[in-house]
Amino acid sequence: MAQTAPPRKLDAKGLLVQTAFLALAVVVVAGAISSARTNLDEMGLSSGFAFLDRATGWSYSFSLIERSIDDSYRWTLFIGFLNTLFLGAVSILLATLLGFAVGTARDARNLAIRSSAAIFIQLFRNVPLILQLVFWYAVMIHLPGPRQAMSVLDLAFLSNRGMMIPGLNIPPLAALGLLVFAVLAAVVLARSRAGNAGKKVLTWIALVAAASAAAAVTLAPEGEGLISYPALKGLRFVGGVELSVELAAMIVAITLYGAAYIAEVVQGGLKEVPRGLVEAGDALGLPRHVIWLKIKMPMALRTIIPPLGNQWVFLMKATTIGVAIGFSDLFMIVSTSITQSGQTLELIGILMATFLLINFSLAQLVNLINGRLRLKGH
Repeated sequence: MAQTAPPRKLDAKGLLVQTAFLALAVVVVAGAISSARTNLDEMGLSSGFAFLDRATGWSYSFSLIERSIDDSYRWTLFIGFLNTLFLGAVSILLATLLGFAVGTARDARNLAIRSSAAIFIQLFRNVPLILQLVFWYAVMIHLPGPRQAMSVLDLAFLSNRGMMIPGLNIPPLAALGLLVFAVLAAVVLARSRAGNAGKKVLTWIALVAAASAAAAVTLAPEGEGLISYPALKGLRFVGGVELSVELAAMIVAITLYGAAYIAEVVQGGLKEVPRGLVEAGDALGLPRHVIWLKIKMPMALRTIIPPLGNQWVFLMKATTIGVAIGFSDLFMIVSTSITQSGQTLELIGILMATFLLINFSLAQLVNLINGRLRLKGH
């Protein structure tokens, strides 16, 4: 007959220490709140979130949706949140694609390609991001005017007023809804067990294309095409989607800086692939691109994904440097709101909660991808 373990004795000393520590923490927090309220009352400032319904009375440089100086603080902060999400999503996507390309080139057999990738990594990784941002911003504001704008196949134009690119002829909120739909569709397909990865990607592309076409047909202005192309009219461009100089400089700087770090992550993951697997592919006579696509990259992804998620979180937080050139991301909107309203604690709390939500969501996405790639039994 098995003997039962004797009951553990209550550690009165440890319990007393923990209780004292908890009581001290409560006293410190309560004292801080009381002190903050006293100081706010002395300065004639009211605490709480009632100020969110007041009109701001000031404008800013960039917005994905319609705005005016009569917007409330609540709507203005939401616009800043959308700007941060948009900038972060575009920068992370471009930095990931470029980082994978450079990281693969860093692992190439050709000395010239390998050296070029190494120079790229050393250059953009070791120059502070804020200096890169100021450099690209200075370059873009000294570009030619709209009439002498640089053209790419007469579809996109780059001038000192920003970048003009083709876009869907639908309202911005509808485009945002399509983006949310695309993300949700990708998550649902990733969690499903039916079909292989290739079929899931094709299904996701088909769903997004169908939704985009339906939205464009339904919401596009009558008599206009599904796609709006930029065209020079007088001294400015009309049609298409305009990316301001601040937004373009932010995307370029964050993309290049993030790609350098992601390339190092990709290179490290490729080096972790057992050499015997590559030699087996060579012995079978497989081409180099097939070995990379079917052997090296699938194995390397299991090493790449965790640190890649850390880089995504860092790049999202890096969007806050836009305040240096006047880009209206959430950090700049909060900073200006603090100056105008004086509601420092409330606005800092909103900023912290928002970035906590964004970074937690990114971490969950990375965990989902990592879980799908994990080998069975590991």
